[in-house]
Amino acid sequence: MSRKKIKLAYITNDSARKTTYKKRTKGLVKKVRELTTLFGIEAFAIIYSPDFGSQPEVWPSLEGARRLLSEFKKLPLSKQKNKMFNHQSFLEQSIAKDTQ
Repeated sequence: MSRKKIKLAYITNDSARKTTYKKRTKGLVKKVRELTTLFGIEAFAIIYSPDFGSQPEVWPSLEGARRLLSEFKKLPLSKQKNKMFNHQSFLEQSIAKDTQ
């Protein structure tokens, strides 16, 4: 059963926008938690909204995010690049896999 398509538009009602933001933030954090459990990896999420508070939300904790980021920065540049993806490199890798 598929979900209905969400119309993407700016929510003008402040309370509705805040409620939607909280729901989507909760859903995103749940997905990151599921990924860490499912694949046995460490990950973190930083969620920032200029509308709702000046402090970004960090999952699982600020200390955990700092630790993971410092571990990543300690890796040699070649290994860092192996773990980094942008949209273009992801698509290029996907196309290369499909053509093989």
